Amino acid sequence: MRWLLPIALLITAAAYWPGLSGGWLFDDYPNIVDNPSVQPHEISVPAIWGAALSSPASEFKRPLASLSFAVNYLIGGLDPWSWKLFNLVVHLVNGVLVFLLARELLKATLFPDRAHPSSPAHAAQAGERRQHQGADWIAILIAAGWMLLPINLTAVLYVVQREESMANLFVLLGLLGYVTGRLSMLRTDGAANHFPDHTQSNEHEIAATAAVRPLASRGRSVPVGLWLCIASLILFTVIGLAVKETAVMLPLYAFLIEWIVFRLRAPPKHGRRRDWRIATMFALMLLLPLILGLIWLLPAVLSPSAWATRDFTLGTRLLSEARILCDYLVWTLLPLPHDLSFYHDDFNVSTGLLSPWTTLAGMLCLAALVALIFTLRRKQPLLSLSIALYLGCHLLTGTILPLELVYEHRNYFASFGVLLALVPLLAATPAAMGLPNPKPGGPWPAWLPQALLACLLLWWTASTATTAYAWGDPLRLARELASRGPDSPRAQYELGRTYIIYSHYDPASPYTELAYAPLERAAALPQSSILPQQALIFMNSRMGRPLKAQWWDSMVAKLSARPPGVQDESSLAALVQCARASACPLPTDRMVQAFETALAHPTPRLQAIYSDYAWNVLDDHALGLRMIEGAVQGAPHEPAYQVTRIRMLVAQGQRQVAIKALDRLRLLNTGGRLDDQLDELSSHLGSH
Repeated sequence: MRWLLPIALLITAAAYWPGLSGGWLFDDYPNIVDNPSVQPHEISVPAIWGAALSSPASEFKRPLASLSFAVNYLIGGLDPWSWKLFNLVVHLVNGVLVFLLARELLKATLFPDRAHPSSPAHAAQAGERRQHQGADWIAILIAAGWMLLPINLTAVLYVVQREESMANLFVLLGLLGYVTGRLSMLRTDGAANHFPDHTQSNEHEIAATAAVRPLASRGRSVPVGLWLCIASLILFTVIGLAVKETAVMLPLYAFLIEWIVFRLRAPPKHGRRRDWRIATMFALMLLLPLILGLIWLLPAVLSPSAWATRDFTLGTRLLSEARILCDYLVWTLLPLPHDLSFYHDDFNVSTGLLSPWTTLAGMLCLAALVALIFTLRRKQPLLSLSIALYLGCHLLTGTILPLELVYEHRNYFASFGVLLALVPLLAATPAAMGLPNPKPGGPWPAWLPQALLACLLLWWTASTATTAYAWGDPLRLARELASRGPDSPRAQYELGRTYIIYSHYDPASPYTELAYAPLERAAALPQSSILPQQALIFMNSRMGRPLKAQWWDSMVAKLSARPPGVQDESSLAALVQCARASACPLPTDRMVQAFETALAHPTPRLQAIYSDYAWNVLDDHALGLRMIEGAVQGAPHEPAYQVTRIRMLVAQGQRQVAIKALDRLRLLNTGGRLDDQLDELSSHLGSH
């Protein structure tokens, strides 16, 4: 039966293969394409440090993910094919880990050893083999379905989201290590008859069975198992955090498995019911970090400035996420093309329990799921665990953090919880699930659940394959996403931008005229950034066409209506770069108006961009220096701003001030990553 897993891996690879030929998308640009630090030209300590600390996406820098980008660049440059192939390999490895973890959880909950102690040894062994085969079969189906789920596609073909898939690789490894360690602790001599069915009395309830063969060998001492649990949680959480912050959820997932499956059970020879060592471990590794994390996060989260660039507040975010988590469930199991549109910036924020009414419905649904966790915990622990893992996965990204509301890749681990419930329900016998056997001649035939599961697997495979095909060509993908999200500003902008790229700024190109409609549509949408206006101005300026006054007016109106976001800053930066290169004859009065409007809500990056424009385009060196000093003050740990400031000081002959600034810059030279810039600046100072 094990040969079915390689077949599932091959089918997954075949479904994704057409998508490997696609291009870069959205956040790929600031994190990879426009990030020279992950594009090293040599292998050296400064280059490694520079790459590791280069991520603009997080204060924690995600060094391991950035280093993987650097390795990809050294191997194949900026050809996205090899980058996407790396993501696919990670996804397939995760599929194997999902199989292994699901198999152990199934054995511990769904297939307990019910052989009577007096049963002949060969009969017990035969029953154990059948149970193992049943667990293997269902685990393979779970892994196959999980690898082929359309909702997991963006974690594979969206290059930058290898951060999500790689982080969960270590989460899965940590959970495997933890389950193995716990089973090793409970697997002591003579313990075989202490693992009864979950439906028995509370006195004997535990969540592992004598039939389970842990990944660790039999006969290991209890301390080995305990140390394996501790090491798995600490080591893989730390490594995972170096990829993405979502790995911090590993101890919570392990606790849910412990609470529902193992229930803090002590080894039989200890003569007590609960294992205080496990309880202490979770107090130190889960409860204490949780308290410290909340103390650190809450002041920032409760500050109005944290939500200034969002079109929602903490309250409306929590209301909206109730709907979103229910949407995720539908998108995971029965995804329709318009559901998985990648861009979800057209989502309508909930403003009250009945605005829209689905907000209250979503909250009731989530409350019911939480109640089911407790209700099913004793008699159907697998279903209880599945719900707990799904909801637990969204506690980080679906609650109080001021993140964007909707992203499909946030379900990469959560979808495992969904399939851990669904697949056994459809593939296993009712008795194995702890449910009553249907009466003969019931309302549906016995084969119907398996047929439904087969249909779902085929639907997921077809949906993933067709979507991957669309991802295989930038223009094909842009058109597909624009059709899926007609009211999505980002989808419409991306289609217009792709037309511009294909036009090569040739007024005679057929793609030139096609670009205007989606960009104008995106610009007219109230929730859009200034990206569409910037693209229209950029395109017409490059081609020598007139710039419409309404584009500038609309841009300024949006900048005055709300604090500028990352996309607004990037838009202004693109216009500045084009003006600096003398490729865009932009009216300086309009550009200054846009910057002055945006600077009503100053950010370090925005000040640095305006500094660049003032110094190099307006030739106003006093303004340029003042702006970059504001950027340095706002982001003292960003070396790029300090480097620019020192160069400006040198150019203005302020040598002593520049020397002091250079000394401060040296404090940021971790691992020699700034050696080249420091040498250059030192030589400039020496020549003045």
